[in-house]
Amino acid sequence: MGMTRVPGSGFRVPGSVTPRNPEPGARSSRIGVFGGTFDPPHYGHLAAAQEVRYRLGLERVLFAPARQNPLKTGLPGASAVERARMLELAVADEPGFALSRADLDRPGPSYTVDLLALLEQEYPEAELLFLVGADALRELASWHRPAEMLRRWRLVTFPRPGSPPPDLAALEARLPEARGRVSVCQVPGVAIASRELRARVAAGAPIRYLVPEAVRLYVEQAGLYRVAAGLAAR
Repeated sequence: MGMTRVPGSGFRVPGSVTPRNPEPGARSSRIGVFGGTFDPPHYGHLAAAQEVRYRLGLERVLFAPARQNPLKTGLPGASAVERARMLELAVADEPGFALSRADLDRPGPSYTVDLLALLEQEYPEAELLFLVGADALRELASWHRPAEMLRRWRLVTFPRPGSPPPDLAALEARLPEARGRVSVCQVPGVAIASRELRARVAAGAPIRYLVPEAVRLYVEQAGLYRVAAGLAAR
């Protein structure tokens, strides 16, 4: 199935745009599931979630921080409890966003296919779409049971502002199940990564205006990233 661009939106979907009025038998709502470590959450995450929610008419976006990302074991950073608290602070004033503890309240490692299966039980009437940054999408073939995940759920990806769109043809060559199952949304926002924010804190550089103020204050008061990030840079 080919990709179709929505005029003026920067968004491409497989086939055609899903109608606002669902057909008989269709799920009653659509929910975005934004997975990741969020270490720390920043305005880039929030801007991307807002744009995807707007473009796709999602009822809400669930931010689902990973308890233990199997591809990032051994790296220094904030604890799962600290990352969850930062996300709570980051989304507190947006009714269309919510924190999901589905991955936090179960033993690791954290596999996206298992997370989505849990959330499907929690929201049986909703169509779930998994939101993933273009950087993480490049590693999709190395995820746990990626073919099964693609057969069961659609993915929405977004490159960092100023970066080129993801190479879907290369992804499909490695993972044929991705054909027609991954949509691309160009989003506005801050072109920064969480690892850069950790490095800035370790170097004593400011992160104000890059993260919500409540998150910045939490990082400062909890003393996050100062020692761990400094050691990681050596």
